Amino acid sequence: MRQDRGVSGDAQRLEQLGWMLFLKILDDKDQELELIREGYKSVIPEKYQWRTWAANPEGITGEELLNFVDHPTDGLFASLKALKTSHSSERANLVRAVFDGSNNYMKSGFELRKVINQLNGFDFNNSDDRHIFGTMYESILLELRDAGNKGEYYTPRAITQLMTQMTNPRLGEKVLDPAAGTGGFLSAAIDYIRGKEVHTLDDEAILQNSISGWELKPVAYVLGLTNLVLHGIDVPDWHYIDSLKTEYNGRS
Repeated sequence: MRQDRGVSGDAQRLEQLGWMLFLKILDDKDQELELIREGYKSVIPEKYQWRTWAANPEGITGEELLNFVDHPTDGLFASLKALKTSHSSERANLVRAVFDGSNNYMKSGFELRKVINQLNGFDFNNSDDRHIFGTMYESILLELRDAGNKGEYYTPRAITQLMTQMTNPRLGEKVLDPAAGTGGFLSAAIDYIRGKEVHTLDDEAILQNSISGWELKPVAYVLGLTNLVLHGIDVPDWHYIDSLKTEYNGRS
């Protein structure tokens, strides 16, 4: 990505990775759900699903790939920003939000294909691959955590885990992070509750409806949403909200 003239600095590199990771992970989860849920259908049209345009390492590249992503009327970004669907509207809303707040900075379709092919090396439905990817993902979050010169501080994983243990969230309790960043506290809560109290499909359904996050920064929003999907939350309750401008009196 550093060889591409359109990407300038870590912030753009992370944003570029963010929407690509989101599409890749969402498509892996969609394929899993298609196998285990009768009648399940992805909210993303087939033409724009990762498996259709990105999964083949010898697939479209160069100008053809850039045009597919950036075309102003029927390109990937234009189409997903305006995504309309008759089912799973909440999931569609999340897709629209991701692509409304993201950009494709890369100017070389050949370099873009190289990045895509690297991501294709991960199968997010495979536990070993998820573990390997976790190491890479942690390095991305570490870079964000170290962005203190911008007034942004991301809590180290060991601290989120310790604080989660101390607060001891229980199944059925609502867990809200109003400044969720990349979802570190929420993912820790998910792992903690699931490990202790989730034993049935009904338990899992309760957990799915218990986790909420608010985040205003576009890059963190995408990475946090991706983090929750990676942690098994099918339709995250995840919103662009400025918690400092939110009136809390009377909120449930």
